[in-house]
Amino acid sequence: MAPPAHPDPTPVPLAHVVIVGGGFAGVAAARRLADQPVRVTVVDRHNFHTFLPLLYQVATAGLEPADVAYPIRTIFGSSDNIGFRHGVVREVDHDAGRILLEDGSAIAYDHLVVATGATAAYFAIPGAAQFAMPLYSLADARRLRNRLLASLEEADAAASDARQSLTFVVVGGGPTGVETAGALSELVRIAIRRDGLRLDPSDVRVVLVDQAARLLTGMSAPAGRYAARELARMGVDVQFGRSVVEVESRALRFADGERLETAAVIWAAGVTASGTLAHALQEASGPAGRALVRADLRLVDRPNVWAAGDAAAVPRGERELCAQLAPVAIQSGRHCAEQILATLRGEPTRPFVYRDKGLMATIGRRAAVAQVPGVGLVRGTLGWWAWLGLHLFYLVGFRNRLRVMINWTWRYFDWPSGPRLIVADAETAD
Repeated sequence: MAPPAHPDPTPVPLAHVVIVGGGFAGVAAARRLADQPVRVTVVDRHNFHTFLPLLYQVATAGLEPADVAYPIRTIFGSSDNIGFRHGVVREVDHDAGRILLEDGSAIAYDHLVVATGATAAYFAIPGAAQFAMPLYSLADARRLRNRLLASLEEADAAASDARQSLTFVVVGGGPTGVETAGALSELVRIAIRRDGLRLDPSDVRVVLVDQAARLLTGMSAPAGRYAARELARMGVDVQFGRSVVEVESRALRFADGERLETAAVIWAAGVTASGTLAHALQEASGPAGRALVRADLRLVDRPNVWAAGDAAAVPRGERELCAQLAPVAIQSGRHCAEQILATLRGEPTRPFVYRDKGLMATIGRRAAVAQVPGVGLVRGTLGWWAWLGLHLFYLVGFRNRLRVMINWTWRYFDWPSGPRLIVADAETAD
């Protein structure tokens, strides 16, 4: 006689992992959790992932906004365990284990990953937050492109009546500042030649200022010297040891008292997590408002809350912190996901170990520097191709890769008309 059948035990509900932020760290964490025995919800104020390293090309009319953005739902469309929620997180209720959104709704979590990135750091400089133009979101890039192109059009309209000089100032000599200054110099030359603007190129000035003694301080001194030479060759006025103390609507003032009239001030002087969700997670935060985390990337005072990317003070050894870079965000986001899975399996977590894959910066068409561990410094056209290959590899979406590859290939041999469009709705809030 067969033994009596017993009903299946009640299935154990899957742990719910909520990831706040759809940038590099958030997407990397969600990808690692795809098709795993967990339920995942990605929450972001935008319904798309933005490839931040190429925002400067959108701002300087080298790429379209859609080329560097990809819908988050599409990224995870084939993963049944990953969902998306479009919204802004107002606060985290640690005691209740839930996040509260600005629309009044709440989402409960078993584990929370905060990957909210960072924003521009203005260092309390008067007028900087109001008048300078950052480059940290797609809206920032479109807004800056509007300003650049509109300034050229205004100067052209006045050309028949009076000579009008234009000065664009880039503040910050890191990769973003160097890349933006180079691309802006190229934009000015191409727009005058291809669009028939009645401007003398000598009347348009691109200035890159930094309070440091050289460019690209995160890379080797030869890399900084090469970048400075290439920018000077392109007509960019590179000025070291300049500290900005005030920004006005159409001007900025330096510590030495000089006041320089400008068509636009482009702010690439650094980023901070202050004012973001990560800054409000704990009573005390880390440097630049970043969340304080243990070696395994969970918050020092919360066993089921993790932080990654620019939002976290990611440790590098015992005394150093990782720089706020895309490779750090990707690796730390993936690490958070792996430790969550280990925790759910009852296994111990592992400390985060950053694998340095090098630093890169492009100065302009056919010129870049790449500092790769074990290889050394690669520069010039070879560095440019290395920079292109790496960015194409990390760019999300086959369509975006194809479009950008075709665009870059065309620009290598010539310069197309490009998306030099002044779009009215680019002035809307981010």
